Amino acid sequence: MSKAANVAEVGDADFATEVLEARLPVLVEFTADWCPPCRQMAPVLSRLAAEEGERLKVVQLDVDHNPETTNAYKVLSMPTFMVFRDGEPVKAMVGARPQRRLLEELADVL
Repeated sequence: MSKAANVAEVGDADFATEVLEARLPVLVEFTADWCPPCRQMAPVLSRLAAEEGERLKVVQLDVDHNPETTNAYKVLSMPTFMVFRDGEPVKAMVGARPQRRLLEELADVL
C-alpha cells in the first residue's frame, strides 16, 4: 500500500474503534498497492492530515487485506474516499483528485 505520512492505517479489526467511534469526522481512503491513482494521493493525504488534523482524522484501509470492511461499504473502485461522522458514512468520492478539490468536496462535512 502506498503509505501516506501522518496517516494511520486501519483494518477490519480496528475499523469500529478508529473510525466509527472517533470524535472527529474521519476521511477513509480505501486503497491498494496495485493502484497508481492511490499512489498519487499519498502526498495529498499526508498534507491534508498535517493541515486539517484538528478538524479531520485521515486514515487508509488496504482493500486487499480488509475484505469485510471493503464489502460492508460496497467499495468497488480505488481509491474511494468516505467520510464518516458519528459512526455513519456521510460522503463518498471515487478517484484521485488534487488537494484543493478534495478540500472543496470536504467543506460541507468539516
